[in-house]
Amino acid sequence: MTPTTAPLIDAHHHLWDLGRRPQPWLDDPALATIRRTFTPDDLRTTATQLIAGRRLHSTVAVQCVPDVPETEDLLALAEWEPLIGAVVGWADLTSPGIGDLLDGLLAGPGGTHLRSLRHLVQGETDPGWLQRPDVENGLAAVRDRGLCYDVLVRSHQLDQAIRLAERFPDLPQVLDHAGKPPIADGELADWENQLCRLAAHPQVVCKVSGLITEADHERWTVDDIRPVWDVLLSAFGPDRLMFGSDWPVANLAGGWNRWAATVDELLDGCSADETSAILAGTATTFYRLTRTERDLGSR
Repeated sequence: MTPTTAPLIDAHHHLWDLGRRPQPWLDDPALATIRRTFTPDDLRTTATQLIAGRRLHSTVAVQCVPDVPETEDLLALAEWEPLIGAVVGWADLTSPGIGDLLDGLLAGPGGTHLRSLRHLVQGETDPGWLQRPDVENGLAAVRDRGLCYDVLVRSHQLDQAIRLAERFPDLPQVLDHAGKPPIADGELADWENQLCRLAAHPQVVCKVSGLITEADHERWTVDDIRPVWDVLLSAFGPDRLMFGSDWPVANLAGGWNRWAATVDELLDGCSADETSAILAGTATTFYRLTRTERDLGSR
């Protein structure tokens, strides 16, 4: 396919420098292959597969650990790194001082790149964590500062995401990794039902990301992903979907280029406008991305 100048935005990837900041979650033996430092230059050299003729143009860097200094590192990096258009950070939503903390992040180095907050709700055992009064106070502080919220839940926690959408209709939300559908075991009915309920809330969009690590890491094929893709297109529509790689976590199940090639195949049958929305438009609107190809070429 002939390359185009149309942008491709990776709306979900991670970066970490183990020499600067530990990532304790990488101590899991199953994650040994990604237990090393990953930089923006690593992503540049890795992400070579075209999707619908588009090359990687801009990205959204997402927090990994519940640690404000990591968010500060990502924001400072985004200040000079032209590839990063926005940052999804972390702050303690349960803290009475959340407003002041967010104001400090926004005013600090690279703070203009902070677009969203995220908490690893997938690791919380409280089935109503997102509905806790202190968490809702924190989410109100996020909303009041014009920020968005990335919802990270597993499929059995989607009821929390639905209640969040009901209680915060004026907080823009994005469902990370499509709510982690149980692709490996093929039992998608409950996930589909809950996802469709969530998609009924217009302020919620969804990332087409993290799907290959929910499939069989060694044996997945595009046919394993297609049923989830079809549900997402039907429930959200292309104008509320955005491509994300979940790199370098995606390396556990094939990597950036294999996932990109899969998305390229799944997009067959989508119109040019639909493809543009999924690959760039939705992310640009949600995360208020502004960097141009000229900016990227200056590096």
